[in-house]
Amino acid sequence: MSLFTIVAHGFLFGAIAVVAIAVLVSYVPGALAERRLARRLEDVATTSSEAPAEGESLVRRAMDGPLPAVDRLVARTATGSRLSKVIEQSGVKTTPSAIVLMSVLALIAGTLVAMMFVHLWAVALVVGLLAGSAPLAFIHNRRNARLKKFEEQFPEALDLISRALRAGHAFQTALGMAGDELKDPVGPEFKKTFDQQNFGLPLRDALFQLAERVPNLDVQFFVTAVLIQRETGGNLSEILDNLSHVVRERFKIKRQVRVHTAHGRFTAFVLLALPAALALVLTMLARQQMEPLFYTHMGQMMLLVAAVLQTIGFFWIRQVIKIEV
Repeated sequence: MSLFTIVAHGFLFGAIAVVAIAVLVSYVPGALAERRLARRLEDVATTSSEAPAEGESLVRRAMDGPLPAVDRLVARTATGSRLSKVIEQSGVKTTPSAIVLMSVLALIAGTLVAMMFVHLWAVALVVGLLAGSAPLAFIHNRRNARLKKFEEQFPEALDLISRALRAGHAFQTALGMAGDELKDPVGPEFKKTFDQQNFGLPLRDALFQLAERVPNLDVQFFVTAVLIQRETGGNLSEILDNLSHVVRERFKIKRQVRVHTAHGRFTAFVLLALPAALALVLTMLARQQMEPLFYTHMGQMMLLVAAVLQTIGFFWIRQVIKIEV
């Protein structure tokens, strides 16, 4: 089997594994939750006229994962609580036990596949760790994308609440309107806050939980402005208008910064992709000269060191062009 065929098969297997993991994380827990919901609705429909039996609870329970014992164990640790919070902020319908299970399976599969091609435990372990971190990376990526989308939609929510206050509605009613009118993720978050205070939770605590679910500086400003206005008085609609204007102006500055740092980001991607592309081209043109790099111990160690240095350089450039706004 030629080296090119081995590399092509490895790339194909890795791509299929990543897609399969993404599908499992995204769709399988949601399908299982919908099936459980359908069964619960059937039970409610058949027993709606009966009183709840002794010992039954009306409190909403969290979604059960494939390993409930792991969920209970993870919930007792600080790391598990942070993971549950990240999953909730990402909007992915899954559980900590599902993420842990997929990470372990990906780690084992990645290590075994790497050992088939590179007979070095160090390289295989690095590949396995990268594969095992894929589910967590996917969750964090979805979380960051959802929070970014929330930040972009937040000024629209502020404008809607401000217009509702000017029309004479109460602040709680304006929250409900924002939850009903706006799209995900802003709408569901405001709807959850409205439902919490509507069912008896104090508005102060409901707003604090909103700021905890959405770790965004603008949301903290919003919560602080509302609570101060309720204690001291003032024109809340005008405050929300000013906050919306500040958020939009900051978006303009962010876009300008992104334009000015485009050259650095493009350079980072080019420097990361150039060695791999050059190695592939040289393998196709002069395979005999490249074989020692892949089949000898010294060559494999050189590849490992090069991969580590390339990764460090990529993140170094990212930090250089990163500008806080």
